[in-house]
Amino acid sequence: MSTYTVINPATAAPVVDVHLATVDETDAAIERAHEAFLGGWRHLAPGERARLLRRFAAVVDAHVEELAGLEVSNAGHTWGNARWEAGNVRDCLDYYAGAPERMFGRQIPVAGGTDVTFHEPLGVVGIIVPWNFPMPIAAWGFAPALAAGNTVVLKPAELTPLTAVRIGELALEAGLPEGVLTVIPGKGSVVGERFVTHELVRKVCFTGSTAVGKRIMAGCAEQVKRVTLELGGKSSNIVFADADLAAAAASAPYAVFDNAGQDCCARSRILVERSAYDEFMTLLEPGVTGFRVLDPTDDETSEMGPLISAAQRDTVRGYLDEVEVTFAGSTPGGDGFWVPPSVVTVDDPGARIWREEVFGPVVAVMAFDDEAHAVELANDTEYGLSGSIYTNDLGRGLRVARAVEAGNLSVNSHSSVRYWTPFGGYKQSGLGRELGPDAPMAFTEEKNVFISH
Repeated sequence: MSTYTVINPATAAPVVDVHLATVDETDAAIERAHEAFLGGWRHLAPGERARLLRRFAAVVDAHVEELAGLEVSNAGHTWGNARWEAGNVRDCLDYYAGAPERMFGRQIPVAGGTDVTFHEPLGVVGIIVPWNFPMPIAAWGFAPALAAGNTVVLKPAELTPLTAVRIGELALEAGLPEGVLTVIPGKGSVVGERFVTHELVRKVCFTGSTAVGKRIMAGCAEQVKRVTLELGGKSSNIVFADADLAAAAASAPYAVFDNAGQDCCARSRILVERSAYDEFMTLLEPGVTGFRVLDPTDDETSEMGPLISAAQRDTVRGYLDEVEVTFAGSTPGGDGFWVPPSVVTVDDPGARIWREEVFGPVVAVMAFDDEAHAVELANDTEYGLSGSIYTNDLGRGLRVARAVEAGNLSVNSHSSVRYWTPFGGYKQSGLGRELGPDAPMAFTEEKNVFISH
């Protein structure tokens, strides 16, 4: 029997061993999900499905502290972040509980009869969740999928399975029928691959690296299987000279160091107008050196925890070894997987640390000359997930937001994800959109019916 030992990244100590599913066990789970879909979930009255999702949300709400505690020990998240993440699962369920009774079709005028459309669920949906935000990203997939009448098999990341397993148990406590939401810990090469190849899985939702996303997309093409991909990012935080520089500098560390920089929306590149560059850097330094990096299990005031694993820590250190760090914060040390929040300055847009997704607490800063130059630098990347624009000129803010090739932009803030607004990327940052009012429709087939008069 294959197992994985979950490690606490703040201490490098083992937490628990988790069974990893085999291909046969994955097939059995998919078949049970298909039976649950045909046997009742798809035909459940919309109001009843909504009621069960609201009950699921209430049960999650009653276990927010428990779920947050699991995430602190499993993923090294701060208590504040972990509570927000558990609450986000609750909020997504509450929001999409309103969808079953609002899956509207249309009546389209035609000659000689009546034409109507219906949105019908796909069937079994396979969701592959990453290790950086295990709870929210799971809910962004399963909440709208369940609301639309599908059943779900969900594979958490090997590194961070604990909250997903518990949420699966809470679904049963809330009264969801067996097989409607199934959590299957396992290797991507086993469970994730089977989601792609099994004919009963009609859609795969994947969040993770662009390289793996390309392989999943290619595999799904064999069966013309639906796929949603949320992949990498190398987002820019563009600061113009007319901005409130103090506010921009104070907020910049949170835009990249949250979750130790393990966020595909991280604004890991800061572009500063040349005339304001020196002042901005002076204002940025105390915010970085004073960033509170503490053991998240000991101190609820921590603003940043460790990286998820020794391998991820070593990868991030590899980038920093290639450059000179301009200034950095501190870490508590010990056996955990710590890297201090670090700032580097870059002149060459071809530099590896400027172009590649570091996925750690590292931000690169570069000067730009004018608005056109800022847009050129921001768009000079294969990614296009998020970004920020700081300026007091509303017209410029709108112009630059329209010009930057990214799916989620904010002006004078770093907001990226709200469960009631759409989320997704341009270019190699992904395919499709999650969240927002239309998300359940992405888990349906649209059927057109003409009735002759």
